[in-house]
Amino acid sequence: MQIAVTFRHMEASEPVRAYVEEKLGRVKKYIDEPIDAQAVLAVEKKIRHSAEVTLVAKGITIKGSEETNDMYAAIDAVVDKIERQLKRYKEKIKNHKPDTGRARVVAKTVLAAESIDEGASEPVIIRSQSFPVKPMSVEEAVMQMDLLNKNFLVFTDSSSEEIQVVYRRKDGNYGLIVPERR
Repeated sequence: MQIAVTFRHMEASEPVRAYVEEKLGRVKKYIDEPIDAQAVLAVEKKIRHSAEVTLVAKGITIKGSEETNDMYAAIDAVVDKIERQLKRYKEKIKNHKPDTGRARVVAKTVLAAESIDEGASEPVIIRSQSFPVKPMSVEEAVMQMDLLNKNFLVFTDSSSEEIQVVYRRKDGNYGLIVPERR
């Protein structure tokens, strides 16, 4: 497991770095694949200590963040949160068989709002990103969206091999957008 620890608004501390690495070592028992972990530790106004952890393994990304008045407590809380998410993920994965469908690649582009509002002939692209969209069921897509703390997720439906979008509604429920074939 590769762990990168970033310190913001605080001195880089070897005991804190070792503590993060020790605590994140506990999550190995939930995922067998190689794991990349990014931990960001920050102190704001000398009293708010926050820890944010992002784990990336094959096919899954999990994020968690906690804020307390003690850095060690924040690290403990965020690792506990990540462990709970991984346990939930692993239990749900047991119920699903892996699909061998083909993955697609989707491009995400962010446009500058001013270029659209002013009626420019070409919108200004701020950022463009491509990422693979693996086939999964709607239940897996909702679970992945929850693990990533996102409001929507684009995925390929494993049964129909069509690109679909699942999103979180304002009332707390989930919506599914299925493109209509013509």
